[in-house]
Amino acid sequence: MPLERLPGDGPPMEPGRADPKLPFALLYRDALMLVVDKPAGLPVHPGPKGGETLFHHLDKLRFGLPRRPETAHRLDKDTSGCLVLGRHPKALARLNDLFRRGEVDKVYWAVVEGGPTGEDGEIDLPLMPKSPDRGWWMKVDPQGQPSLTRWRVLGRGAGQTLLELRPVTGRTHQLRVHCAASGFPILGDPIYGTGPRHGGPGLHLHARAVTVPLYPKKPPIAVEAPLPAHMRERVAPLRPTPPHPAPPEGERA
Repeated sequence: MPLERLPGDGPPMEPGRADPKLPFALLYRDALMLVVDKPAGLPVHPGPKGGETLFHHLDKLRFGLPRRPETAHRLDKDTSGCLVLGRHPKALARLNDLFRRGEVDKVYWAVVEGGPTGEDGEIDLPLMPKSPDRGWWMKVDPQGQPSLTRWRVLGRGAGQTLLELRPVTGRTHQLRVHCAASGFPILGDPIYGTGPRHGGPGLHLHARAVTVPLYPKKPPIAVEAPLPAHMRERVAPLRPTPPHPAPPEGERA
């Protein structure tokens, strides 16, 4: 979707890097919201080990506003793709409310080991922290929070499957745990799958698209992020699955 130019919002921009020194591309900008293409391996927030994070680059995304933007949701360090930011407190509050109410449509693409037997379905497994000391480490548990993921097969081949994943809930590591618990872990996942801690293929999970109903009287804003290089190599040989055949006339509901 082309970037929208608004009064006081600076010169028109094409999708690309907001600054040549930024390690990510800007996918969308308007008066309230930014969407960036977060690369795999870049944490969003500073952690105890230090190092570069997206947080350190936020001042370069002010575009004339007095405050830096803030993230409206989470992406894991090793997940790439669409990350939404609010440009000022009122915009951030609006975005946080949309995410909390589940009104933002999020689409992920994942290359998984093996794959489901069907072509689409749901994973409905409650999740809770595996350890009280590490709240990000999740497990399936009947006492956990309800967690629902919808999936659809986009391609298959060579023992791997490309899945479209739509998280209905937004639990920590939901997609990674749901796929692993269903018997098809995400390729390169060193925590819930078989990926090595170091030197592996990298997590093959990408926030492909977001659709945000930000303005009540305007169509929702739809933004897509291109696949990163390490996923393009895996996705290229996967054969698209044929569409479901239409049932005979007499069997249609």
